[in-house]
Amino acid sequence: MSGQLGPVGREMEQRLQEAFGPRILEVVDDSESHRGHGGYQEGGESHFNVRIASDHFQGLSRIKQHRMVHEVLGPDLIAKIHALSLNLSV
Repeated sequence: MSGQLGPVGREMEQRLQEAFGPRILEVVDDSESHRGHGGYQEGGESHFNVRIASDHFQGLSRIKQHRMVHEVLGPDLIAKIHALSLNLSV
């Protein structure tokens, strides 16, 4: 987890931690590397990379894992970001 995240990133981190109790949870705001590209917003919090290792993903297809993460983040947070890259494992 990172103390350098803004409010959207911290909320994502909190929801994912509570829902999945992961062994690994990394939420990285990668917005600055997308400056000048579509969806970039000044101040960041538009592009995120998320890495999660959790037993909750055991036996589930990749699509189901991604759907679970999107459901936990909810439409309110998903609407605030432009891009979300997920690296999920058991």
